[in-house]
Amino acid sequence: MGGAVSAGEDNDELIDNLKEAQYIRTELVEQAFRAIDRADYYLEEFKENAYKDLAWKHGNIHLSAPCIYSEVMEALDLQPGLSFLNLGSGTGYLSSMVGLILGPFGVNHGVELHSDVIEYAKQKLDFFIRTSDSFDKFDFCEPSFVTGNCLEISPDCSQYDRVYCGAGVQKEHEEYMKNLLKVGGILVMPLEEKLTKITRTGPSAWETKKILAVSFAPLIQPCHSESGKSRLVQLRPVS
Repeated sequence: MGGAVSAGEDNDELIDNLKEAQYIRTELVEQAFRAIDRADYYLEEFKENAYKDLAWKHGNIHLSAPCIYSEVMEALDLQPGLSFLNLGSGTGYLSSMVGLILGPFGVNHGVELHSDVIEYAKQKLDFFIRTSDSFDKFDFCEPSFVTGNCLEISPDCSQYDRVYCGAGVQKEHEEYMKNLLKVGGILVMPLEEKLTKITRTGPSAWETKKILAVSFAPLIQPCHSESGKSRLVQLRPVS
């Protein structure tokens, strides 16, 4: 999925193209995209593809196309101080961009199935904090990542202001995802081949908006341990 905008020579040119194509529409989202170089999240031998509007996958490491991340960031309607949960947090690229907007009083949690990808994300986060000029220009809400299946989040976990799922959600898991949200919160996820924005307008009231057609790998179903019990994912409380 992707290829909606022409390739750029560098990160700024990629963002210029995303703006021109109306994928990036607000100043906050533009600032976050410009602050983090997409190429920094690629393995060295694949960096020449970083500024193309295409997804990239290598083993368990995966990045969605820039046009998809743009639509996700815009749909989340991010503001300083909100709590954010990224399901399938991957390389941490999206979580870090979100963290630049959430600021010092936000909450930035990620759940990732693959422990090798968590290590990769931590390395990339450390590199960003140590080397980026942008880091000094923002009050950053540093993401924290836990390993686990996002369909096994502990039932007593806090609810969040914003939730994103980076894998295709089957219809039977829609309610589970919606219940991760606070009232007034926004959930963005691929649901039945459509990137979908769901706003929780009341305890049992929802508004749903289809954003665009997408193709995502489906959520991986939990594997139960030998005892037959699932391994619940524990997240730090959202204050």
